[in-house]
Amino acid sequence: MAAGPAAPRVLNVNVGVLGHIDSGKTALARALSTTGSTAAFDRAPQSRARGITLDLGFSCLRTALPPQLGPGPGELQFTLVDCPGHASLIRTIIGGAQIIDLMMLVIDVTKGMQTQSAECLVIGQIACQKMVVVLNKIDLLPEGKRQSAIEKMTKKMQKTLENTKFCGCPIVAVAAKPGGPEAPESENPLGVSELIEVLKSQAYLPSRDPLGHFLMAVDHCFSIKGQGTVMTGTILSGSVSLGDNVEIPALKVTKKVKSMQMFHTPVTYAMQGDRVGICVTQFDPKLLERGLICTPESLHTIHAAIISLKKIQYFRGALQTKAKFHITVGHETVMGRVMFFSPAPADFNEEIQENVFDFEKDYLYQEEYLSKDSNSSEENKENDQAEVQLPRHQWALLEFEKPVTCPKLCLVIGSKLDTDIHANTCRLAFHGVLLQGMEDKNYTETFLRKLKVYKLKHKEGQVERVMDDYSVIGRSLFKKETNIQIFVGLKVQLSTGEDGIIDGGFGQSGKFKIRIPDGLKPDTKVLLTVASKKKSKAGKGDTTKEDESSKNDSAQPVTISLLFKRYVFDTQKKMIQS
Repeated sequence: MAAGPAAPRVLNVNVGVLGHIDSGKTALARALSTTGSTAAFDRAPQSRARGITLDLGFSCLRTALPPQLGPGPGELQFTLVDCPGHASLIRTIIGGAQIIDLMMLVIDVTKGMQTQSAECLVIGQIACQKMVVVLNKIDLLPEGKRQSAIEKMTKKMQKTLENTKFCGCPIVAVAAKPGGPEAPESENPLGVSELIEVLKSQAYLPSRDPLGHFLMAVDHCFSIKGQGTVMTGTILSGSVSLGDNVEIPALKVTKKVKSMQMFHTPVTYAMQGDRVGICVTQFDPKLLERGLICTPESLHTIHAAIISLKKIQYFRGALQTKAKFHITVGHETVMGRVMFFSPAPADFNEEIQENVFDFEKDYLYQEEYLSKDSNSSEENKENDQAEVQLPRHQWALLEFEKPVTCPKLCLVIGSKLDTDIHANTCRLAFHGVLLQGMEDKNYTETFLRKLKVYKLKHKEGQVERVMDDYSVIGRSLFKKETNIQIFVGLKVQLSTGEDGIIDGGFGQSGKFKIRIPDGLKPDTKVLLTVASKKKSKAGKGDTTKEDESSKNDSAQPVTISLLFKRYVFDTQKKMIQS
């Protein structure tokens, strides 16, 4: 691959412009920008017709390199990623958030935090390191009360961000388009030059690596007559040069790079973090509205995946195993079913290697993701278990309704996008990292057997009577029709402390024989003898005496506990005891 040009590079920082619908994001991007791309400022006819942003918009602001980014001449380029604010376009917002280094959360100063502002804040916390809050539309505040209203909203926002990673971030007040959309262009924006200075102060050197496979998130595609088809997007990893071959996995084709541009400037090389337009030999642009392009054969299409995950704290309700979620994997969103699992209880606090999944270990199946507010935690509280122990790490098996193409270790977000968008509730449920994808369509037979997730089974019965010092007869552990033979040899424990082994069935009614290798304790024998005497008296109709003696003697029946585990993906359904 050709080396990069020797000329001093322009440092590119991708800035996401996120917020609730109608908070003035596109107007702010326009007020900040020095150059617009083919997809800037709602140029699409559908966006203009509906008066809202329907897709990601891109433009750029070029300014002198601030001193904290190193000596010498050079330019700092902010690529502004204008994300839609409408709730139904959350998929597009998530895609946009994954390509940004710095985020601007745009708030309508007259309304404060709204539902989508909160969702954008959640996405920012998952995908972004730094944030600037922009209080927009200050021209709508009466001049006499403007300063106090801005201060009040600033305090409110500081309180909102207190428990987030963006606590203490800069808050800047602006009016991107004084007088609103219909106002004449001669109206100068307020506060924008101060905002540019704040952006410069927040700019940092993002980690950029030209090595590794080339991968680019394409967000727009169009053809130019006589030249070819242009795909514009952001390079997620690696680098690309003129003449390289790139694969479009969604179309299963490989194309040669004919020419490249960055904001109307021809280039011969681009690397991770750059916003670039790549022209390749002609294909129908309608076939690739958005998606990924890459080094040939470097991406895989998967049907299921194992992810590490965390619940999003603002999501109300439990995350249940077998539930369906909208799963955003990389830059695709599909429906998927989840199964949650955790380490074995003894390993709840164990530190594990990040971004690696160990198939040698045993994992405990969970009916739901374990969190402070999950049902199992509530049950423990009711049972007076003050301290609920939660595992440090949890995982999920995702099974997709249709296959997805994505890189390893990509971001995964699970949402409930079918929730009513007017319900004022966070629809984003969990986020995680894809650790292992399953490419085989028959992964249930070929792959899942390697996954050692088990369920703990607990059965309880009662001792009916003593046979001799080393054996008892039990009941109520099995149904009449159960094949007791498959349980022979399993260990059980009596509530009086003795260990026993199931020896076989006894009669036809589901009773069974237990061998006690170390023999019954004298106290247990007394207890069981008293119990069986009572039974025989009761059998002879002496009920009044039995009632009296049960009042005087609070002896509990001797119970039998059978504990074993069964692996979820074991086709033979073996019962295993440690």
